Amino acid sequence: MHFTRATVRAWGLAAAIVALTIGVSTSARAQTIDDGVMMAKGELFTGDLYTRDQWDQYWEGALRRDNGNIGTLTTQSHTFFASYGLTRRLNLLGSVPYVWTNASQGVLHGMNGMQDLMIAAKFSGIEREQSPLGALRAIAVLAASFPMTDYSPDFQPLSIGSASTRVSLRGTLSLQGAAGRFLDASGAYTYRHDITLDRPYYFTDDTFFMTDRVHLPAVFEWGAMGGYRTATIMAAATVTQQQMYSGGDIRRQDMPFVSNQQNATRVGGVVMYPIPKLSPLAVKVAYAYTVLGRNVGQSKTFSAGLTYRFFQPKAGSR
Repeated sequence: MHFTRATVRAWGLAAAIVALTIGVSTSARAQTIDDGVMMAKGELFTGDLYTRDQWDQYWEGALRRDNGNIGTLTTQSHTFFASYGLTRRLNLLGSVPYVWTNASQGVLHGMNGMQDLMIAAKFSGIEREQSPLGALRAIAVLAASFPMTDYSPDFQPLSIGSASTRVSLRGTLSLQGAAGRFLDASGAYTYRHDITLDRPYYFTDDTFFMTDRVHLPAVFEWGAMGGYRTATIMAAATVTQQQMYSGGDIRRQDMPFVSNQQNATRVGGVVMYPIPKLSPLAVKVAYAYTVLGRNVGQSKTFSAGLTYRFFQPKAGSR
């Protein structure tokens, strides 16, 4: 893999994020669909996250290029999320994003609207408090997402989503050391249901289809997150890989299509820390950079938001 100067800067930023907040203390424990954190019984974790994703170059198949008809593509979103401890070992999660897109050049207009409702069940199947490497936890997640509005997926890259119902199964292994060091490794398979276009034909992968029905390839994803995490602070570097094993490439000088193969390797970092005197209100900040891809933008993604933990249980609550 060839690493550009921008790639090296991205790795450096991720490492800096990890080092930035070591030693800060007050409550700021997080939970996401792919980490090793579980909410205690009766605990509610919620918040709103603003995300800004930008790129001015993209991969047309394996060719990296720019496009004067798009300029810089900006995708922004506000995502409300929540997770609830149904029991100590079974958590429920959900999220609802509002998304809007914009191209800095050309005549294409952006889109906006509510995207997809995601709901998930997160189960901690194996828990070992003592191991040579620290506390070990194995987690399984079953998730599904559904389009909330009748938005069009047939206007890539300005569409706000794929408009597909999706079901995913994820497994996560988490190691948590006594000194706060941790490593989470996660992998997922996502099935995407066929979608229907507002036209009776389309052309992709060198084939003409006389139908409005489009088959979307499944998505495989794996990644790792490691750094420092306690009940008082979290700071980590991240790396993720998205892989599809079917789907066509973007044709030369053509728009992307919803069933294109989209592969991406991203690196970044995330920090979560409490606001002084307002705990358990906390700030979450994340950054990711696409270092390698196929039929995706070479994007820089910045996220920031506020989180809050309600009904913190007493120590030892199950």
